[in-house]
Amino acid sequence: MGKKHTPERTCVVCREKRDKRALHRIVRTDAGLELDPSGKMNGRGAYLCDKKSCWEKAVNTTILSKSLRVTLTEQDRERLKQAIP
Repeated sequence: MGKKHTPERTCVVCREKRDKRALHRIVRTDAGLELDPSGKMNGRGAYLCDKKSCWEKAVNTTILSKSLRVTLTEQDRERLKQAIP
């Protein structure tokens, strides 16, 4: 019997591949950026790992905005800073 497939995703900052469930998904919606704990929300998504350095770099650089194809507002940045693991 074959091994069950587990989906992998890549952290947009450090580019490490991990199991989809081990990463945090951030989704661009009409209301702005939202954390997607279920991994099933509609909208363009980007994945971040648990490293604090990745979250800080995502908030303070253009990496996340390029990945989501959106300009991050100050409100989006504050929401992400509060969500840093």
